[in-house]
Amino acid sequence: MKRVLIVKVSSLGDVIQAQAVVGDLHRAFPGVQVDWAVDENFADIPRWNPGVARVLCAPLRRFKKARNLADLRAIWSSIHDLRRERYDAIFDLHGVYKSAIISFLARSRRRFGYANVNLGERGAAFAYTHRFAPRHDSNAWQGMRQTLADTLGYSIDAAPPSVFAIPKPAKPLAVSADVRFALLFHATSKPEKKWPVENWIAVAKAIVEQGMTPLLPWGSDAERLDAEAIAAGVPSARVLPKLSIEEVAQHIARAGLVVGTDTGLVHLASELRRPTVMIFSATSRPHFGVNVPGVSVSVGDSGNPPSVQEVLSAIDSVRPSR
Repeated sequence: MKRVLIVKVSSLGDVIQAQAVVGDLHRAFPGVQVDWAVDENFADIPRWNPGVARVLCAPLRRFKKARNLADLRAIWSSIHDLRRERYDAIFDLHGVYKSAIISFLARSRRRFGYANVNLGERGAAFAYTHRFAPRHDSNAWQGMRQTLADTLGYSIDAAPPSVFAIPKPAKPLAVSADVRFALLFHATSKPEKKWPVENWIAVAKAIVEQGMTPLLPWGSDAERLDAEAIAAGVPSARVLPKLSIEEVAQHIARAGLVVGTDTGLVHLASELRRPTVMIFSATSRPHFGVNVPGVSVSVGDSGNPPSVQEVLSAIDSVRPSR
């Protein structure tokens, strides 16, 4: 194969974890060119992957919400870019209408998608000429890699190296270079994923005792209020200004520790091989958790959030000896 297209449109954690298939394809097919189709909100992720040749993106989420003419024009322009190349194969790792439409519009005689029972939306089946079935004997991300490997007949490394090259900051980070810090990703995409504020305060205090400054990122006004509540209980903690995804990634790349809920940016911390602890309360830890020996670990599970002590023990297991 000379040129392939991967379609994984969203969300942040899914797009981050799916990047490992790019390295697998390059190892299996030296010289292959891999393009990636993604929602505009998450286009930075494949752009940070040196193995991705071309990133195709459109404001799909924004158009769904606002329905404005400028976004529609951007989508039409992206279709032109999509059809500029002919692909040896297209792999839809998403399996919903929007990813199926992208796969169908792209130029290729071989379009791979999941079997009907595994599609996120059954109607997506119209787009595919070939099918694959996901592996269920490992977590979601490893299963995605193995599915593609089984389909194309190659083997994969158990733990692929980190693939990301985060751009250097254009301006200084929110903390000076001599500050050792931990990032606490307390915010969640769903309320049921939240871990209590008092638990975050206890963890932040322990981090201060270990000689690090807790930094609290946020994305919405509600998340900022939670960050301020945690900082009120830990005077040494700092609430960060609102940051872009790239700016958050630059902070992650320099962090001495990352602790957070089951969210995309915590997955990124593990992929960047920062000491990482992921907290589960409402989703499946075996299916979605991070686990790189000596680097990242997941605690808790759906319906069984971890205690403060479990999180502190996990921190000790991933932090290098001081």
